[in-house]
Parts: sequence; structure tokens; C-alpha cells
Amino acid sequence: MNKITIIIFGMTGDLVCRKLLPALYHMIKEGALKNSIIVGAALENTTIEKILTKARTCISDCDERCWQELADCCYYQQLDATKLSDYEHLYAFIQEQEKSRNLPGNRLLYCSVASDFFCPITINSVESGIIERRSGSADPWMRIVYEKPFGLDSASAKKINECIALLLDESQVYRIDHYLTEELIANIALVRFTNTVFEPLWNKKYISQVSIVLNEKIGIENRGLYYDKYGAIKDVVQNHVLELLALIGMESPRCLSGECIRVERTEVLKHVRFIDGILGQYENYRHEPGVAIDSNTETFAALMLAVDTPRWKEVPFFVKTGKSLREKETYVHIQFKHAECLLAKNCPSAPNALTIQVTPNPSFALTLNVKKPNMMQEVQPVNMTFCHADEFKGKTAESYEVLLEEVMRGEQAVSVRVDEIEEAWKVIDAIKAQELPVYQYAAGSDGPDEFERFAKKHGMRW
Repeated sequence: MNKITIIIFGMTGDLVCRKLLPALYHMIKEGALKNSIIVGAALENTTIEKILTKARTCISDCDERCWQELADCCYYQQLDATKLSDYEHLYAFIQEQEKSRNLPGNRLLYCSVASDFFCPITINSVESGIIERRSGSADPWMRIVYEKPFGLDSASAKKINECIALLLDESQVYRIDHYLTEELIANIALVRFTNTVFEPLWNKKYISQVSIVLNEKIGIENRGLYYDKYGAIKDVVQNHVLELLALIGMESPRCLSGECIRVERTEVLKHVRFIDGILGQYENYRHEPGVAIDSNTETFAALMLAVDTPRWKEVPFFVKTGKSLREKETYVHIQFKHAECLLAKNCPSAPNALTIQVTPNPSFALTLNVKKPNMMQEVQPVNMTFCHADEFKGKTAESYEVLLEEVMRGEQAVSVRVDEIEEAWKVIDAIKAQELPVYQYAAGSDGPDEFERFAKKHGMRW
């Protein structure tokens, strides 16, 4: 990508230092970003040197020449998100830099801030001239990225969407979740729709249940003020989990990119229904900085959902996510139904399964039943595993690099469409309305004791 002006709102935030700046550094190192500028803005009175010093600690084996190239194109402007005059000052600076560097005016605005600021930033950016309504493919192009979570509930998401729609064209708007660019997740649709061994079986006739798991070992890590407003359901299920569910559950799209995929993801979310669930909170959560001492916010959720379409009717979709759990792992487990057993004895107890492991070891594993050596009528399950790292050594970019490159190309499959995000919030609102009990669990465990009983009740296989 060449000659782009990148404006980052929330430049002093943790996400920018840990993810965005390292991603931009790697893009420069790999030659994917050239002759561009990065202008950061935030409320804090600081300098670009201090921001870059912090970000550098998040890069291993930092190349001095490439780092200096990043530093030479980075700037910082102090900005109050609610003051138009600050945006006018920022716009004047951007124009000056674009003119001096002979940049054409291709602009990418990145909102790495709380969703409360999405509307003020959009309004002031338009009124100051930093961005204007135009087709997403116009030349020069102007696009804006909103980092998840998008709103706090259906009402707030709808209000933000209405604000954006008055000012910008939908083709310019990217409501993103980096999970959609994780290599194994981006692979789900391709593996399913380009392999005849899967697509004919991808339905209620052959699949007995689907599990989606996103477990984390870490706690909330000094994000108490933010996390206590959201909790596991709004912070993870609303975006990561439902996007995974939509990719697994969608019908065959007209094409495997952009708008075609977004149409089908949205259609799945319209038919998601809550059945049952339990919530948990890890011990000492209420003593985390920024958390209310009487907080009932969940840090763990196990849910049973249904997708009421002809393809999936009566197939349960199980979801599990939580903080401070025993292992960090993200995976999707597709469990097939038992085949009719023709053996006189020792029929296999384990059904076939497909496991898509996102972390810690990205892989696809297909479980099959095979004959035991030297035994005529005994079988055992074995895994046929494709390990992504072994096959594509050193070829996998970090998710935020992929995300930024896709937005620069104008690829909207990485963006959640306006109706898609509102349908996802409807699912979450229905779950929250149940006012499920919140059980305590020990940090480093598998969750509350009640989870085991819940799993047995519904015949869940994790």
C-alpha cells in the first residue's frame, strides 16, 4: 500500500501500543506500507516519542532501520474528541503533511476508543473535513474503522449506526473485529465450501452438536472500568462468538468474499435463539482496579443456543468463554452423529468430529475411527491433523496486519454490516433479559462447579 494517511483516534490506548503500531511496523518491514504518514490523536498531553517507546516493547527482534522508518512518519496531536476546533487544527496539520509529502488524500481513520466516542468523532471529522461522504472505492478514498465493541446494547448500537448513516456511505464504514482475520477463522468458509467431504454433511442430518470455546488464562488486566460495564457476554459473545457461529451456520454465499459473506452471516444471526445458560465470576474480581465492590458482572459464560433454520433445526450450539481459566484456548468443535455400527461387538463410542483450533496451535483435526492393530473387530479414534504453522512456516501475518491491509484494499468481508451488528445485539439483549445467576469460581479452574452439571444436563461434549 502506498501513499496513505492513517489517523488513529485513541493513540495513547493499550490496543494501539500492543497491536496497531506493531502491525504498522511489520507492514513497513515487509514492504506492505510505503510513503505514508500516521497521525495519532488523544486527550493526553504526551509526545509521539513516548508512545513509540512504549510500543517498541511489544515488538520482538525489532529492526532499527524499519523502526526508524516508522518513527519518521508518525506524529501526535492532542485532541478533545468533543471539540470541533481540535479537529480543525488536526485537519490543518494533515493537509500540511499531505502537501509536503505529495500524498493524494487516501485516508484511513481508526477509532480505537470507547463506542461512546464513535458518534462525536464521526461528526467532528466530517465537519472539519478530515473525512467526507463518498463511495468506498472513490479515488482518493476515505474509510473509517470502528474497533469493537460497537455499542453497549441494541439501542446504543442503533443510535451510533443512525449517526454514521447521516454522514457517511456504508461502503466507507468498517465495524471490525480482528477475529475475522485470524487465519483459521478466515479459513472456515473456504474449507467448508471448497471441500466436498464437508459441505454435503454440514447440516442437522449428520451433525449432532457444535461447540465454540474461547477460554483465557488472564484476568481483566487493569481494564476494570471498561470490563465491568460489559462482561463476558457483551465483550466476547456479542462479537467473537456470534461471528464464529455465523460463519459456521451460514448458507452457501454467491461468492466467498465481501458483501456475499456478510449477507449470509446476517441471515444466520436473525435465527439465533437462546435456550439455556449459566454465568460465573472469578474470585477476587470485585477487588480488581476499577471494578465495583458489589459487581455482579460475569467473567464466565456457558450458553446453549439454537439456529432456527432448516439446515440447523434441533442442533444445539454450545458456547463457553471466560477469564482466569485453566487454559488459554480458542476452538470450534463440530461433532458428527454416530454412524450405524455393523460390528458384532466393540462399536466405537466416539463419533467423528472436526476441531478447528485457533489458539494456541492453529490446526484442523478430523477424528476418525480406525481398526486397532492385530484386532479384527475393535476400533479406536485417531486424529488426522493439519498444522497450519508446519505447513506455512513464517507466512502467517498477525491479525491486525491482515485487518489493516484488507481495509486499505476495500475488502468489506472483515467488516460487520449495519444490520449484522444489530441482529447480534438482539441475541445478546435476549440473553441478558434472562438475568441468569452468577456463580463464583476459582481463578485457574475450568469455571464454576455448576458448569459440570450444566454440561451433563445437556449432553455437552467439550
